[in-house]
Amino acid sequence: MSPDNPDPERHVDDVDRPAPPPPSGAAPTESESAVPPAAAPPPGFDAGEGPASTAYQGEPELTLVEPRRPLRTVATVLGVVFALAVLGGPLGLLWAAIAPDTPVLKTAEGAIYAEPQPEQPIAADGWFSLLGLAFGVLAALTVWFLLRRQRGPVGLLGVVLGTLAAAPVAWQVGRRIGLATFDRLLDSAPAGQAFTKPADLRAGGIDWLFGALPVPHGNLLLPAFGAAVTYTLLAGWSRWPNLRPESDPAALSWASVGTPAPTAAPEPPAPGAAEPPRG
Repeated sequence: MSPDNPDPERHVDDVDRPAPPPPSGAAPTESESAVPPAAAPPPGFDAGEGPASTAYQGEPELTLVEPRRPLRTVATVLGVVFALAVLGGPLGLLWAAIAPDTPVLKTAEGAIYAEPQPEQPIAADGWFSLLGLAFGVLAALTVWFLLRRQRGPVGLLGVVLGTLAAAPVAWQVGRRIGLATFDRLLDSAPAGQAFTKPADLRAGGIDWLFGALPVPHGNLLLPAFGAAVTYTLLAGWSRWPNLRPESDPAALSWASVGTPAPTAAPEPPAPGAAEPPRG
């Protein structure tokens, strides 16, 4: 026995060896029981900005969009209907400028066609049908691209009702161009005088349901048909499930409370630092 080795039965190298773990079921020592267990970090906790620290990763939560107010929806539909109905006036002027007038003759019974089977009335119906279809397609494209937040049933309802209102407006505006002159000649012209009748529709018109509700029929329905088909095709070919771009703040999106920060590699130990004990 010596001062360097007071215990003859214990070797000097055994001093640096770690103590063996206690057997299962044994009571913790006084030093182990003094250390409290680590608590779980609270939501949103950030361990630090060091190289070895990571941000606390929270559970993803769903960000819900505030439901669209019914008053705003009704105002949008009425605004689209009114704007398209007003645009029916220029459509009627264009139709009156393109469609040919029909030659007629004044007789004692009234005006008759100058030709047995004139082609001008058929051409007037054809031009109105083509212009109406083009108007419906352009209206659907305009509503689709301008009213992005109202894409869906609201936009479809607005463009269909708007084109239904624009078609009778275009018909009445177009047929009245030159109608006053025709009525004056019909009353004052002598028998046998030739003049022209302005363009009118024979394959379309308005029926009154219950004597109060106007119901268009014939080629007056073609603008609404073109608008409905175009808008439906745009919705079917849309790349977004909610028909709006993902950058739209009104779109439904998943948002995560905490995004895990990338784990940085540990820095090398500084020169002269003590090495950790090796087991």
